[in-house]
Amino acid sequence: MALYSQTVDFLSESFSNHKTQIPLLAVTGASFTLGLFARSLFTGGGTRPTILASPRSTLLTGISEAENGQLPLPTDVLPGARDVATPYGSIRVYEWGPEHGAKVLLVHGITTPCIALGGLAHALVDRGCRVMLFDLFGRGYSDSPADLPQDSRLFTTQILLALASSPLSWTGAESGKFCLTGYSLGGGIAAAFAAYFPQLISSLVLLAPAGLVRDSQVSFQSRLLYERGFVPENVLGYLVGRRLRAGPLVAPKSKNHKLNASDALTEELPSQNAAEIQLLSREYPHVNVPAAVAWQVNNHRGFVHAFMSSMRHGPILRQRQWNTWTRLGEYLTVQNSVSSGEDKRPSDNKVHILCGNNDAIIVKSEIVPDATAALGGNVVFKFYEAGHEFPSTKYEEVASYIFDIL
Repeated sequence: MALYSQTVDFLSESFSNHKTQIPLLAVTGASFTLGLFARSLFTGGGTRPTILASPRSTLLTGISEAENGQLPLPTDVLPGARDVATPYGSIRVYEWGPEHGAKVLLVHGITTPCIALGGLAHALVDRGCRVMLFDLFGRGYSDSPADLPQDSRLFTTQILLALASSPLSWTGAESGKFCLTGYSLGGGIAAAFAAYFPQLISSLVLLAPAGLVRDSQVSFQSRLLYERGFVPENVLGYLVGRRLRAGPLVAPKSKNHKLNASDALTEELPSQNAAEIQLLSREYPHVNVPAAVAWQVNNHRGFVHAFMSSMRHGPILRQRQWNTWTRLGEYLTVQNSVSSGEDKRPSDNKVHILCGNNDAIIVKSEIVPDATAALGGNVVFKFYEAGHEFPSTKYEEVASYIFDIL
């Protein structure tokens, strides 16, 4: 996951090498001038599309089974694949496991398609669970609505659409509720969903969640350059796309490093050694997160838009999400004060937050006090010796933790 971005990084890296640092005023002034000049160059005539289609319909029509199997992200990379037609575009959903098993819905992060949680999903099915995953809008094989902000409202709607597409009941009175597990941006999405639909959920597990990132982590450059209208959208989209296609930065971070959009591409990716040993797709053992993300960046027309919109509007920053988290905390406090005899259905009235001790995005010294305060103490923490990418590398340990609370 990555957090609200320093677009100045994109601008400076697009027009200079790594040894050259452009002063902020020069960058912003040049960007403004460039924006005025290039508006006509980057803005086409006619009506803009409201839906940006995924590679499933723009690239892979008529592809052979053999060709599909060689893709970094095969169309049937996980079992139980289905494409759900919605007013917001098609959504790719995967669902499998015992029909009567405990249900777990997994929500992935900002840059990775849901295959990043494939190892975790398989490990949960091995333990008898029914799992569902879906690609967030603009990732993997889900289309991207181009005319709506990627905020908690849109993501909540997407979760409900995915649940409604199941042949099984995930929300009915006899469904047994479901465990909602969100990773990174997906953690912020899951917390926002739980704040408004807590009655649907048996347990809430947040893996290195966004939602409470402190405002102090966001640089002035990020605020200025990501304000809508400062730089024309198509110009900014071009520069962001160019930066993302260049791949993740691996330069060491200084002690006072400010989180930027390059971190979005870096921190969700496992190290090369970890990528080689992870087994995310049992049908296609060659699939790994770095290759899948690189293919997605280069082939999904809606990815750059989805990335930028999620950075702008998604449930990431503490100042925007505090009231949502406190709403959830207040609900849990009330539930914990009510006699358990009034409701015999299984329920877990704690939020479980799992993180890596070496996470440069979700910092232990910040998430613990902030989540504890926002949730009114209704939270349990677990830390692993890992970084932000741990759900795609330590999926057996995470699956065991989730299964124990089901």
